[in-house]
Amino acid sequence: MIKVAIVDDKPYNRSVIADKLSRHDSFTILFQAANGADFLKQMHNWPEENLPHIVLMDLEMPEVDGVSAIATASVLYPATKFVVLTIFDDADKIFKAIRAGACGYLLKEESGEVISEMLMNLWESGAGPISPSIAYKILQMVQQPVTVKDEKANIFQLSDRELEILQQLCDGLEYKEIGAKLFISANTVKKHCISIYQKLHVKSKAQASRIAYQTWLI
Repeated sequence: MIKVAIVDDKPYNRSVIADKLSRHDSFTILFQAANGADFLKQMHNWPEENLPHIVLMDLEMPEVDGVSAIATASVLYPATKFVVLTIFDDADKIFKAIRAGACGYLLKEESGEVISEMLMNLWESGAGPISPSIAYKILQMVQQPVTVKDEKANIFQLSDRELEILQQLCDGLEYKEIGAKLFISANTVKKHCISIYQKLHVKSKAQASRIAYQTWLI
């Protein structure tokens, strides 16, 4: 049985998606979440052996949007596959979602049969589920050079100072050492670290370091 989580800020949309998948015997809905923050909290509370295999993630949501949630969760939960399911088909959102760690991008207009079939292919063969119109736009995008580091920084919206402090944290420095190196107080460093943790949606230096290394933030 393929365990699926649905993340969408609209209850009606979650209900429709769940109904589409429920018609296929291979899927079970593990949980639903109203936004990225709710999703990350639920993932943290689920036992590791029972995490969802696939997460269907909307993009535009309050508190924590889909791109930020994927960027964090794809590092913390590498065994889970993240598939965007949205109404948005503009190139910027597609690019950011893929850079964040999404392995598929589907439009909500797809039928339940198409969504189920593509998710089955993802489960069985690892083939990323992509709506045809999205696949065409991706082909266009790969011809345009991008700076990965800058794009990741934009996803998390870290300031230049926060990126600088994050680098020092990953190097193993303590607040006082970072402060002395950057000519700021240890208390100021602590405040920046709190902001960094909030933006990365993590609770520890170890988790922040993992995301920093695996998403090219440093």
